[in-house]
Amino acid sequence: MYALGYPLLTAVSILDVLLTIYICIIIAVAIFSWVNPDPLNPLVRILRNITEPVMERLRPYVPLIGGLDLTPVVLIIAIVFIKNGILRVLYRFASNLV
Repeated sequence: MYALGYPLLTAVSILDVLLTIYICIIIAVAIFSWVNPDPLNPLVRILRNITEPVMERLRPYVPLIGGLDLTPVVLIIAIVFIKNGILRVLYRFASNLV
């Protein structure tokens, strides 16, 4: 079962790091929305292009509270659930295969 265990451990570890990086990007985009940077800035455009497709799908389901868009908070909570729930189960499963 080594042939399945180690690649699965590696995939789970890589996915965990990528989700952590995505959380940092979401936080950066939220901070950018507060300070209103130049929308033509390449960094701002890249970060918004990475996060907007996911946030656009969530916005119809997340109400505005006091004029604040809580979509980044909901998305971060969902990612933390995936990291601490699903990835942890996959990591334990892969550890038992090794």
